[in-house]
Amino acid sequence: MMNVLPKVSVVMAVYNGGEYLKLAIESILEQSFTDFEFIIINDGSTDSTPNVLTEYAHRDRRIRIISRENKGLVASLNEGISEARAPLIARMDADDIALPHRLFEQLNYLEKNPNVVCIGTAQIIIDDDGDELTTLKVPTDNDKIQRLLLSGHCPLEHPSVMYRTESVNQVGGYRKEYETAEDYDLWLRLSEVGEFANINKPLLKYRYLNSSISASNQQKQKNLTMRACNEAWRRRGIEGQFSATEEWRATSSISSQHRFALKFGWWAFNYNNKKAAIKYAKRSIRLKPFAFEGWNLLLNAFIKLKGSHE
Repeated sequence: MMNVLPKVSVVMAVYNGGEYLKLAIESILEQSFTDFEFIIINDGSTDSTPNVLTEYAHRDRRIRIISRENKGLVASLNEGISEARAPLIARMDADDIALPHRLFEQLNYLEKNPNVVCIGTAQIIIDDDGDELTTLKVPTDNDKIQRLLLSGHCPLEHPSVMYRTESVNQVGGYRKEYETAEDYDLWLRLSEVGEFANINKPLLKYRYLNSSISASNQQKQKNLTMRACNEAWRRRGIEGQFSATEEWRATSSISSQHRFALKFGWWAFNYNNKKAAIKYAKRSIRLKPFAFEGWNLLLNAFIKLKGSHE
């Protein structure tokens, strides 16, 4: 039976996330640490999401569903935070997969380090099909995380974090005016009231969807990130330099999609995942049939990789 006040509140917002939702929910319910409540905000979904949520809510009393009209991610996350009864909040996205000891390890770290207000983890990057592509390492010490944040880089993946409820409320939660860069803006403000850290061990499978983003939306996110940086520099009375210039997701252009197909393919190659390396090599060739790079990746995958990474 769940304690009156759980130690951790898991907060997840979902909008039409039915495709991967069951995997995400089950990965939380199967955690080795069990003293949590699972708050799920159904942000006006019109797909199979409501049925999936009802099914799991009937199955596990730790799940609390809040369903209403669509209000957007920032409003949903702030609502989840306001509903949280635990002193610690773990974020979760509806298309990711938490590894079994995620909550235990993050809770253990925060209990031993009261000066840390937010803790992320390394992640295994997976794609739409669930193929594992690579493991991304993360900086672990506060000084390095702060330097990266103040130059426009985001060294914490949003769905991997656990933060202190009191600290997030202290800085005002997520801000609507920074939607698309709401996590980055929050990290800058939150890191001014305490330290940040990462556990350099993959505790989350982070799904990198192959859907493209428009160049204008990507520029909007970059502009908001720069604005958040400028605000942070002013608050801290420092002169900063913004250095985050790389595309973070493929745009609709052929060149951008080709570049990301090659990136994912070489990630998979170096991860010894032959099947995924070949998949992305073929995708890059379809995009640019006469470009050498895709054929080179395909040849390397066939010749040098003896088997698939499972």
